[in-house]
Amino acid sequence: MPRTLLQVVAAVLVRDGHVLICQRSADGYHPGRWEFPGGKVEPGEGLEAALRRELREELDIEVNVGPTLWRTRYQYPDRKPFVLTFFLVPEYTGTVTNRVFAAVQWAALGSLASFDFLEADREFVAQLASGRIELTASRQEKL
Repeated sequence: MPRTLLQVVAAVLVRDGHVLICQRSADGYHPGRWEFPGGKVEPGEGLEAALRRELREELDIEVNVGPTLWRTRYQYPDRKPFVLTFFLVPEYTGTVTNRVFAAVQWAALGSLASFDFLEADREFVAQLASGRIELTASRQEKL
């Protein structure tokens, strides 16, 4: 019986034409690389539930998960293959609080190519920066 692929989810939070990107900490896999917030889906957990949990843990926010923007399969050397699903997050409540990353930053779409993203994210980032993937909803900061 074939094993189920590991599922990973990522959020594209939008504010004033910028997206939230996060830099991995110095300890762990891929130190210093940039990514979109998210993480692994736990057994028995749905993709959207996993994304809400991860963003609560990583950034201390509650989110409304929007549509799927991109899905890809990837495998790093000596690691198990996974499916990575990017979701638009058109709105959230709370204040973004960095709980686990080396840095978090709101980046303009046009500047994304200047960041050293994880290899699994690069095709999505290129599509996003070129405008081939549209972010149709934006969020106003809630104070």
